[in-house]
Amino acid sequence: MQSRQIVVAGAGIAGLTAAIAFARHGFSVRVFERSPALEEVGAGLQLSPNATRILDRLGVLDLVSPSTVRPEAVVLRDAATLSERARVPLGAAAERRWKAPYLVAHRADLQSALLARASESPLIEIVTDATVSGVEAQASGNRITLTQAGIVSHEQAALLVAADGVWSSSRRLVGPNEKSRFTGELAWRTTLSADGDVGRHFASLSSPAMVTTYLHAGFHLVAYPIRAGAAINLAAFTPGNSIAEQWSGETDANALKRAMRGTAPALSRLIDEAGPWTVWPLHAVDPTRPWTAPSGIALIGDAAHAMTPFAAQGAAMAIEDAFTLADAIASGPNTANALSQWEMLRKPRVRKVARRGALNRLAWHAAGPVAMARNLFLKLKSPDSLAADMDWLYGWTPPGWKDDGRL
Repeated sequence: MQSRQIVVAGAGIAGLTAAIAFARHGFSVRVFERSPALEEVGAGLQLSPNATRILDRLGVLDLVSPSTVRPEAVVLRDAATLSERARVPLGAAAERRWKAPYLVAHRADLQSALLARASESPLIEIVTDATVSGVEAQASGNRITLTQAGIVSHEQAALLVAADGVWSSSRRLVGPNEKSRFTGELAWRTTLSADGDVGRHFASLSSPAMVTTYLHAGFHLVAYPIRAGAAINLAAFTPGNSIAEQWSGETDANALKRAMRGTAPALSRLIDEAGPWTVWPLHAVDPTRPWTAPSGIALIGDAAHAMTPFAAQGAAMAIEDAFTLADAIASGPNTANALSQWEMLRKPRVRKVARRGALNRLAWHAAGPVAMARNLFLKLKSPDSLAADMDWLYGWTPPGWKDDGRL
């Protein structure tokens, strides 16, 4: 039984997806979450087709879909003039092109759907207020040390999956005690009621059925509907100084307002009236560092390769990691070889996604002649050609993927 036992550290999106994916192959999974209760921080996230096709295969898509929105397009607008610069068609066009839907959702709604799916499996157990504090490789597998309510215990498992996020304490188990690094960017987030005064003001700026990004040299702002259209998620990104390595509470939005100088008055009014804002530092992890140990340890999601959100792929990469890792371990009896192969295949894709995010950030914050060149480039690109540029990302399927007709 030890060879079929998996321990997962962290019950966020990455950890719960991993638990479901491993249970799908018949593994017994114990998930240990350090928080006393399963509470997901954050607000909106984008689930592109490369993620939703996996969620569908795992039986999660039907559970989360009622609380999501299928946006009609991604639209880029100039923050100073509000003029449209580019449009990537989504909605039915996305499903035809990439064979899976593009969704926007509240992070808590996805976590609730994952938790509901995991709870259906007799092979999955979730333990809260428990921390993985050490691992010792043994001939029979990993001896994993846990601390729960001050009591130390041990688990035997063939594999430890570390899914404990950007400030992972498990990252040291596969190499040097590498910490995440502050990227120099702050993220500001709030939500609006769609039928409130501020929500109606937003609807006058841009269709609330879109994912809209407002471009400006000092910041960019992304807005899209969540909670089945009942709320609007606003996420703004500015340069800033590092703050505590955790989610902070409500904060003064003056720094955000200063970054938005020169924007359209209607957009500035939106920022003034929206809130309260939550701000947190954007941290990244060097994706070239080790993700696995031959003894049977694997980092996934932000623990392995936290990246800036400018490609909107943080959740999607975690979902891809979890699904492909379970497939790799299930495909052969040699765990060390499976981990090595999995890491070798995943790293080039994750690096490419991170590069795309960096390119987006550069383009969205462009000024002067660079902004003029960007605008000309976008003017010459048709919506269909912009969609084609995303085929490598949204059209991706896991190695060995076979269409089972679910979508």
